[in-house]
Amino acid sequence: MKRRKLLALLLVLSVFSLTILAAGCGNQEQSAEKTMPKEINITFVKSPLNVPSIVAKNNQLFEKEFDGIEVNFPEITAGSKQSEALAAGALDFCNPIGGTSAILAAANGVDLKIISIYSRAPKAFRIVTKSPDIQTIADLKGKKIAGPKGTVLHQLLATALAKNNLKYEDVEHVAMDQPAAVSALMNGSVDAVLVAAGEANRAVKAGGRVLTTGEDLVQGTIVVAVRGEFLEKYPELVQRFRDVQKQSLDFIKDNQEEALEMAAKELQVPLDEVKEMYAWYDSDPTIRESDIEDLDATQDFLVSSGMLEKTIEIEDLIVESN
Repeated sequence: MKRRKLLALLLVLSVFSLTILAAGCGNQEQSAEKTMPKEINITFVKSPLNVPSIVAKNNQLFEKEFDGIEVNFPEITAGSKQSEALAAGALDFCNPIGGTSAILAAANGVDLKIISIYSRAPKAFRIVTKSPDIQTIADLKGKKIAGPKGTVLHQLLATALAKNNLKYEDVEHVAMDQPAAVSALMNGSVDAVLVAAGEANRAVKAGGRVLTTGEDLVQGTIVVAVRGEFLEKYPELVQRFRDVQKQSLDFIKDNQEEALEMAAKELQVPLDEVKEMYAWYDSDPTIRESDIEDLDATQDFLVSSGMLEKTIEIEDLIVESN
């Protein structure tokens, strides 16, 4: 009799323990679910030739990876606007953002981290003119040049001038976005323009010629950045973002013709031009020592041009993959 009672008591205790354990696991799972964000905001920037982003969009790679989380793709192209949205918590990933914009944002207190390289494309960044009086960079002295400021193109101009014993102040640099700059070149209101990839090709088609590319002048480092608070809360999601970046690059490698056709359609550019321009790009996401050196050089340019007073340690911005 006592033996039966003891067995019954042990059975009750076992069931009770299993119930508590199951409830605990369930609570942990629910807690994990609760910690996941309801949405993720990732910029979609397709120009000048961001084939990995176009492939990810067309193949819905982020939606598949972050199943159960709403993924939004605001088309914020200006680096300054991206950093503003990041600071406001309205953006989680800048995919991509220029190295110049990332440094300026971080130096001014925006909490961002660089998680990978998006591309390096020195040949894509160009100075174009149609003036017969301008045959070399030295001939730009006293001329009016249109193009975006605080960017790789701005850095290209300053570096090219310095290499030819000219100061940045020796030219008149008019701040203008690339499409407007090309139009200004065509109507003769400026002497040269700072343009990249497709806009450079458009300028050449309209009668311009390339004065120089960024080769041996700037590396043209474009990065992927994440909001610092997001990284702290969801490091596993940041790693999954990197996984999508790799998936996109793998797709391009295995299906290059299809990927470039996607880009040609998205950008409304002839396929042969896309193929020509894509050869200019190195999209290896690994952060190399040379990338850090280039970002250091970019910061030096920002300081020397008067756009940055407080410098930062570039390596403090870098967060390597696990």
